[in-house]
Amino acid sequence: MDLSVVVPVFNEADNLEPLLAEIAAALDSRLDYEVIYVDDGSTDATLARLVELRGRFPRLRILRHARSCGQSTALCTGIRAARAERIATLDGDGQNDPADIPRLLEEMQRRQAGAGAALVAGYRRSRKDTGWRRFSSRVANGVRGGLLKDRTPDTGCGLKVFSRELFLRLPYFDHMHRFLPALAQRAGAPVVSVEVNHRPRLAGVSKYGTWHRLWVGIVDLFGVMWLQRRALLPQVEEIAGGS
Repeated sequence: MDLSVVVPVFNEADNLEPLLAEIAAALDSRLDYEVIYVDDGSTDATLARLVELRGRFPRLRILRHARSCGQSTALCTGIRAARAERIATLDGDGQNDPADIPRLLEEMQRRQAGAGAALVAGYRRSRKDTGWRRFSSRVANGVRGGLLKDRTPDTGCGLKVFSRELFLRLPYFDHMHRFLPALAQRAGAPVVSVEVNHRPRLAGVSKYGTWHRLWVGIVDLFGVMWLQRRALLPQVEEIAGGS
């Protein structure tokens, strides 16, 4: 299998079918792939709708958390269950465009040709969000980038491509998805940002409040800085034995 597309969702019943159709349109003629939806304890019709859609989208796999554990845990659940070595992640609200996945895959393959594992992150240069959300994101990215030196203009974009092996080497903690570029760099992997399309949300509401993300992000930011300072990347040489 060439690719596993992992999509965490919480109460996104109305956005499931359009996004699945777009994923199929983007990948059906290109790759052998699977789509893993992780229902993070939804309380609406998300699970029932996913089960219904599985008949129309045979590449769809459904995993469910008995209770909501957050986006990072849902991503981790999906990636651990993935059958492919290459992973693409998407937010479940439909604002990421699956048509961008092939370009990010090509960039990952190019970067990995001489450097091993790599992470390619989407960059929403032209965001279709409220003015307040765009402003708060710019501030957060500026502070984070200044402290972590991750050279990534948009770590919050849900569209990313990387290897399963790289992700499973990263330290797991709640909210880790906001720091994937810095954590990948800590593991010695190159990170590159590629400009991607961004669309307005057409159904449902955002599940993440600005102030909640701010205070949790501050705590996590100092935790990631602590991890960076204690990272060691040894250069290993195997010494051949005598005959």
